[in-house]
Amino acid sequence: MVPGDVLAVTDPLAWVLLGLFGGGALAERRSPGLARYVVGAAWALFAAFWLLLVPFFFYVQNSILEAVLALVGVPACLYAGYLVVDGRDSLFVLSRAVAVMGLIYLPAETFTPVRRLLVEHVAAQTHLLMDTLGYDPTLRPIGPARPAYEGFLAAFHFETADPDHAGIVYNIVMACTALGSMAIFAGCIAAVRAPWRRKLQALGVAIPIIYVLNIVRTTFIGLAFGRQWFDGWYTPYVLAIYGESDPYMVSHVVAEGVLSQLLSVVALVAIAWYVIRVLPELLVIVDDVAYMATGEDRDTAAELGLLPDEVDGRHPDPSRADD
Repeated sequence: MVPGDVLAVTDPLAWVLLGLFGGGALAERRSPGLARYVVGAAWALFAAFWLLLVPFFFYVQNSILEAVLALVGVPACLYAGYLVVDGRDSLFVLSRAVAVMGLIYLPAETFTPVRRLLVEHVAAQTHLLMDTLGYDPTLRPIGPARPAYEGFLAAFHFETADPDHAGIVYNIVMACTALGSMAIFAGCIAAVRAPWRRKLQALGVAIPIIYVLNIVRTTFIGLAFGRQWFDGWYTPYVLAIYGESDPYMVSHVVAEGVLSQLLSVVALVAIAWYVIRVLPELLVIVDDVAYMATGEDRDTAAELGLLPDEVDGRHPDPSRADD
């Protein structure tokens, strides 16, 4: 399968996954035994989903980080499915989170009007920031080379010094909207059982910060690519690693696939730390991930001195009231 064609398989598969994770969440209270098998099957299918996306992230998105994370996700999902079936019910929290994430992200990924609205909005905000910084690339509709986005007003055109070169085109696509990151935080926050006031407080901080930082990110990538900020001695090596032939792509690869990805991880970790301080119930997910990695049970909330009112799979602390 050609890496660029994998979405024709993964998009329908994502809806199947949403149905399985959602169905497991609905069955959790009335029939825990059935829910374990439904969610276990969902995690196994989720492993296949990430395996299919590994070459797409590497060759199409030019992102080593996303490709590595997708590859790591394959055995992690298989192990999560095994643990759920084996009776680790705390993993239902993470499973519910995945269902909510899909419910937020999939309509934008699979329905053209929603996708167009988000992509063109981010492109307009990116163009505004570029203009504020003193740059004025031409914003045009995306061409037929990106059929899923053809006609969207989201392509930035930069002129080059080479008269024989047609110019540099930077397309804003779904991966540029940060909806995935927003869906992750919203899904995790929605999945835990905690007072709505604290849930809304966590969402009210995380989502706007992600939104603003993403516009800064798309502006940086667009200018770095369009102005060729990272063209250097390492160009042949980057081209060889990513299978590219156009030397103009090197600045895009460095700006997006290396620098922006690393800085995004730092920013998301900082946001996650704040959200956990507001909503320590989320540490159930952290403990489950730690268990899958080390095989040791932990109580991170107790270790950090955070005492949530109610954590799935644990006894609430009777001495603490919601603040």
